[in-house]
Amino acid sequence: MSESVPRKRNEPSPLRGTTVPMTRLRRVIAQRAVASMTSMAQVTSVVEVDVSRVAHLRDRVKAEFLRTTGHRLTFLPFFAIAAAEALRTHPIINAIVDGDDVVYPDRENLSIAVDTERGLLAPVIRNAADLDIAGLTAQIADLAERTRRNRLQPDELAGGTFTLTNTGSRGALFDTPIVFQPQSAILGTGMVVKRAVVESAEDVEAIAVRSMVYLALSYDHRIIDGADAARFLATVKARLEEGAFTRDLGIEVR
Repeated sequence: MSESVPRKRNEPSPLRGTTVPMTRLRRVIAQRAVASMTSMAQVTSVVEVDVSRVAHLRDRVKAEFLRTTGHRLTFLPFFAIAAAEALRTHPIINAIVDGDDVVYPDRENLSIAVDTERGLLAPVIRNAADLDIAGLTAQIADLAERTRRNRLQPDELAGGTFTLTNTGSRGALFDTPIVFQPQSAILGTGMVVKRAVVESAEDVEAIAVRSMVYLALSYDHRIIDGADAARFLATVKARLEEGAFTRDLGIEVR
């Protein structure tokens, strides 16, 4: 009988038992987070979305998408295009508070939260609602890579009107993300998981395995009411559950 091989364990971090000063970036993030939480009335609304049709489309075209664009097709650009489109019809979610005024931008500049060794940064995809999935995928990949390599230009971190944070990429079902000023809302996308759900059709109920995800919208309750948030989330949910993204892929599907 062969000798059992010991299981590998995570190595202890060299930071254990040490004290280190915050980096300049971490201090800025901390100050902005506290300022946002103390100057806004922040609330989070969560919906559950069946993305099975998106998952099926993604599985069907991901090999061709990679060959054509050079990028892996993830769920994130589907969430991005659904959110950007919904902002056009629900502009209060894309709005900015300026003193006693509410400013409605004429474009949807989508900040994408990127996890780096230096801290969380959010480079901006400008005019995101004008892009297809191939365009969004390319910009997300480019911005994420250059953010992690510290090669962004300063203006690429400015001008966002709404933020998308993909906490599901790290295994979270959902969280309650913080809105950073001057924006008024942020959408957190959880991990897509297969789960048994009850389906109803013509008064017949059945249990089926579906691909499900939680979407969490945090927003500034000073200008965005719960009904506004619910309408925005319902629009995003309907777009994703319909799954009609073939014409939005930006590639020819054989």
